[in-house]
Amino acid sequence: MTKTEEHAGDTVSLVYQCRLPLSTHTLHYLTDLLRRHLKAIRSRWRALPPGRIAVIVLAVLRHDQRLADMAGGNDISATTIRRWRDELIHLLAAKAPRLDRALKKIARRGGEAS
Repeated sequence: MTKTEEHAGDTVSLVYQCRLPLSTHTLHYLTDLLRRHLKAIRSRWRALPPGRIAVIVLAVLRHDQRLADMAGGNDISATTIRRWRDELIHLLAAKAPRLDRALKKIARRGGEAS
């Protein structure tokens, strides 16, 4: 028995679109954050521009989309999307205030953390 790598009949890859309820501020913020990071690490190029990367990562996070599905629709690998997702999460986490500082700020304002 011989194995063939040919697809049966005429196959077409299907891509679907979804609507993401995002503000332009959110998209610009992530795009600028990624662009500054790429400049800081002196990254020469990426498969897609930072704005497109931000949209793909937000779609993955928002819709819990399978990485392989998002990758196939954008002609990149699932590993690349996973790396981009992790990279943006780390960049956002670095911008977040530390818990101890946030609690001290609340206490200074007379607030109470429950």
